[in-house]
Amino acid sequence: MGFLDGIWRGRETEFDSGSAASNAIELTKRHHQVSLNKQGAATGNLRVNLTWRMRTSDFGTMPRESLLRHPFKALKPPEVVGHSQSMVNVDLDLGCLYELQDGTRGVVQPLGNYLGDVNEPPYVKLSGDDRFGSASGETMYINLDHRDAIKRLLVFVYIYDQTPAFDRTHAIVTLYPSNGPRIEIGLDERHPQARSCAVVLIENVKGELLVRREVRFVYGFQAELDRLYGWGLQWGRGYKSKSEKA
Repeated sequence: MGFLDGIWRGRETEFDSGSAASNAIELTKRHHQVSLNKQGAATGNLRVNLTWRMRTSDFGTMPRESLLRHPFKALKPPEVVGHSQSMVNVDLDLGCLYELQDGTRGVVQPLGNYLGDVNEPPYVKLSGDDRFGSASGETMYINLDHRDAIKRLLVFVYIYDQTPAFDRTHAIVTLYPSNGPRIEIGLDERHPQARSCAVVLIENVKGELLVRREVRFVYGFQAELDRLYGWGLQWGRGYKSKSEKA
């Protein structure tokens, strides 16, 4: 059963230019921020995509022994490992804490079916819930034509109802602006017990939309992210309905 938190309703700009071949900006610890205004991408729909796959390098690696010391090892079939710690099912979910200029605060996430709205407040819409890590992943849309109504958005990822396994997934959050290169944030740090990660913060600073890499892993759920970033929402235990489509 799920035991994830659900919601009760109630500078300096630095970035990697990326390569012409990939047409991407990678936000890193060193180059952690980019201005959407400066690349002419502060309007239209900003698409945010989460994809992930298991790290194949983590599966069943065994120490290699010398055949000179153990010549008969070559005649023995390799040991079959039926289940290793790396072989786990992972359901990563994409979410967004939002704060509007009028003080309205809330969350957009699959849990609780808080999918948002792209043409009405909060101007953030989650397209659905991918429970299996498909190639298309999970996608969220942010309507930047209403950027004047947006104060800040915290895009986050959390693990629902499975073994904590951020350290064994290769997860990437990619932002596709209306203009210019895409922006990539890799969740490549090893935090074996983490269940949530604040990925990127989008802030409206005097009319300029700044995208800043966060990549802060926490061992709790949305309530802990709320506490770290001062959202001040009330949280309770939440579950996904079996009728919700993947």
